[in-house]
Amino acid sequence: MRPQNLKSRIFLDGGDPNETKEIINLLGFIDGQTTNPSLISKNPVARKRIEQGDKFTREEILYFYRSVVQEISSLIPQGSISVEVYADSSTPAEEMLRQGKEMFSWIPNAHIKFPTTHEGLKAAEQAIKSGVRVNMTLCFTQEQAAAVYSATKSAGKGDVFVSPFVGRLDDKKENGMDLISNILKMYQKGDGHVELLTASVRNIDHHLYALKLGSDIITSPLKILKEWGERGLLTPGNDYSYNPKILKAIAYKNMDITKSWQGFDIRHELTEKGQERFAADWNALIK
Repeated sequence: MRPQNLKSRIFLDGGDPNETKEIINLLGFIDGQTTNPSLISKNPVARKRIEQGDKFTREEILYFYRSVVQEISSLIPQGSISVEVYADSSTPAEEMLRQGKEMFSWIPNAHIKFPTTHEGLKAAEQAIKSGVRVNMTLCFTQEQAAAVYSATKSAGKGDVFVSPFVGRLDDKKENGMDLISNILKMYQKGDGHVELLTASVRNIDHHLYALKLGSDIITSPLKILKEWGERGLLTPGNDYSYNPKILKAIAYKNMDITKSWQGFDIRHELTEKGQERFAADWNALIK
């Protein structure tokens, strides 16, 4: 069961409801789940169909995605389920918003994932005003997190997540966990309307250090949550230290998070590559 001293919410990162059931049975709880096009493409039902040479029409893949998140929602009715819009580098904010509103109607506990790009932030700004909860994904810099705060300043607490991708920064030999620490420190100056969701968790130390830093939410894949469960749902104490090894430190920057979001430089190559990867995985499912 949930440890009494566990302050962070724990999400499963995955697109298979069977994994949701497995982790609920193993841990005794789960607070939500994050999905994306790549995870849906790995769903066993979708994978089997593709392996048989039978791709989906656009209508069929949306119906399949909807059915998956509806089943997950029924398993975690009190939690949050993140559902991601299709957005490649040319998708305008208006199209993202249209998709987001449709997906938000699928389940009562959705957060809609938009990329942390200029068009994605434009969509999020309007989504919040329309009552749509958002999860800003593919975040790799403190500037991007500052822009998310500014673009969604009309939101209430619980309506906005920002998802820094730790593992993909590690791949570039940068200490992704520094970004988590820096954003948490920056947000302490704000009103708390944006919650930090540590994402792209690659190992148990990412998970444990995110707990120690005080991430609002951590989303981890089944393998890591199982390892955490095997360790007795360990919540690290003062004696725990994270070893970044050869990873380059990411310095903290003082920023005015109340200024217009358009004033931040939010470009990042990993955001662009992430969009391309999600779009390619989605398009690979479609006839």
